[in-house]
Amino acid sequence: MKIVVLGAGALGAYFGSRWEQIGQDVTFLVRERRAKQLKDNGLLIHSVKGEYAIKGPKVAEDTKDIDSADLVLLSVKGYHLEGTIKPLKELVAKGAKVLPILNGVEHISILQKELGEEAVLGGLSFIISTLDDKGDVVHTSPFHDLLLGALHPSQESLCKKIESISQNANMNVVNKETITAEMWKKYMFITAFSGITTATNLPIGEIRNQPATFEIAKQLVQDMRKLANAHSINIDEQEVENAITSMQKLNEEATSSMHQDRRKGLTLEVEHLQGGALRFAKQAGVSLPYVETIYGVIKPFENK
Repeated sequence: MKIVVLGAGALGAYFGSRWEQIGQDVTFLVRERRAKQLKDNGLLIHSVKGEYAIKGPKVAEDTKDIDSADLVLLSVKGYHLEGTIKPLKELVAKGAKVLPILNGVEHISILQKELGEEAVLGGLSFIISTLDDKGDVVHTSPFHDLLLGALHPSQESLCKKIESISQNANMNVVNKETITAEMWKKYMFITAFSGITTATNLPIGEIRNQPATFEIAKQLVQDMRKLANAHSINIDEQEVENAITSMQKLNEEATSSMHQDRRKGLTLEVEHLQGGALRFAKQAGVSLPYVETIYGVIKPFENK
């Protein structure tokens, strides 16, 4: 397949490299600075699941340098979504479908409105990775999962094909018929996990050591379950327990990408995640007291 990775950060670079490793035609569509970094240094994956290096990754800085594409893996931060619309429209015109793996769910309706319902797949990922100072990927979690699914009947064959070509890849790619519910489950987890780690400026282990603090994380999960149910997404108490158990099982030093961005002094996704949840809550007429509080705590650090 001809795959374009739009946003070669820690996620896009990792999954794109794993596809390239099994012979797929992968192009990294990036800005000038990242393009130079990839051309000069190549792309190296440091992973608990196995190292991999691309000495000369295929790089483009403009869609005019891409003749055609079957799939675009969209892996930017939520606050960069608006800037991707123009190149995405150009790639969709060249035959591509878009697989967004942004956190949250608000971006789906935005992309569908701009690109058309048939162009946008459902997707999410489970992975803990970051970029080091050289731009290499550092993958530290025992999981590296990419879930996708059709949001329109016309996409079903493509989703099956993506799953099929990924069977030998050093990552887990799964086609899910229930992708909308899966995205909401992830949204529930990541809003709580990113919220509590970023607000406290602590990894999950130190948070778990303080029962009162970890209780806030649990209540954040409950808030998000209420929000999902208000939008006709059935998430039961068992899924809440699963999310809490996942936080309990994480390595003590594990933290969220938003917390990592706070540590680095980068822009935070608080408006896309917690802010998006509050906008959804307003639409549904429900209150999310814990999400609202965490949003207020994090907001001053958004653009540090």
